[in-house]
Amino acid sequence: MKKPFTLLIVDDEKQNRTLLTELLQDDYQVILAKNGLQALEKAQAHVPDLILLDVLMPEMDGLAVIRALKSADTTRHIPVIFVSALDTPEDEERGLDLGAVDYIAKPFHPPIVRARVRNHLQAVHQRRLLERLALIDSLTEVPNRRRFAEVYEREWRRCMRNQRPLSLLVLDVDQFKRYNDTYGHAAGDAALKRVAAAIQSALKRPADFLARYGGEEFVVLLPDTSAASGLQMADTIRLAVEAERVPYAESDCSPWLTISLGGATVVPVDVEVDTRLFEAADQALYEAKSRGRNQAVWSAQGAADH
Repeated sequence: MKKPFTLLIVDDEKQNRTLLTELLQDDYQVILAKNGLQALEKAQAHVPDLILLDVLMPEMDGLAVIRALKSADTTRHIPVIFVSALDTPEDEERGLDLGAVDYIAKPFHPPIVRARVRNHLQAVHQRRLLERLALIDSLTEVPNRRRFAEVYEREWRRCMRNQRPLSLLVLDVDQFKRYNDTYGHAAGDAALKRVAAAIQSALKRPADFLARYGGEEFVVLLPDTSAASGLQMADTIRLAVEAERVPYAESDCSPWLTISLGGATVVPVDVEVDTRLFEAADQALYEAKSRGRNQAVWSAQGAADH
């Protein structure tokens, strides 16, 4: 069974490494380093959840190690606990000023080490939960607009490097204001959840990405997808939503709640995201609505064609 957290133990004395390993290995994945340079290499390679760091080491001491860790983007967030024979208040203050989250004096008491490690990893767990929640739409439980922006940038650059097409869908629920006015906002919220679930179920590849953009509007990223395949996926999504059969007697286009979709495709040529891809998809959505709703329209032009 995979252990939930990884610890990096850094100490130049084998006895200390062995003692800490025996103390913690039953609950955590343990990685060992016996000097400062090895600690930096392993921190970069494994990005552990917590580092137990000795201060007094030859060549590169723990103070130099934590400075290096805090100066690198990939490791600056990793909490560090100093475990040191230097136990004066001044030593502890210096370690904490450099960014350590705790300071344990040697010789240490095993129950204290276990408790402090557990407490700091609980804080790590809670912080990650909050970060994850900040990227999730609370109503539909799909990624939100902020997360979309991150994934959009990542997929744009990946498609640019590989010279592969990136397709984007912009869609929203047809006549949703009227639906809310007719059935009430609680029913509207329930309908949006069903729409999000139907869209998600239509996406089959791990890289396909759905987010709630705002209100009744959603976006779907389809990396490595041509315009023809994108339009086909758009219609699959449209049919999946209508197949939910959410009653909507006042709709102008169906007895059920429906969506309209606009799409566009581009092979990115610049590292920066070109806003014209989104604009082209949004314009295609407007066209789908003007043609009578409950349909998908694909833009004849992507960002690279302007």
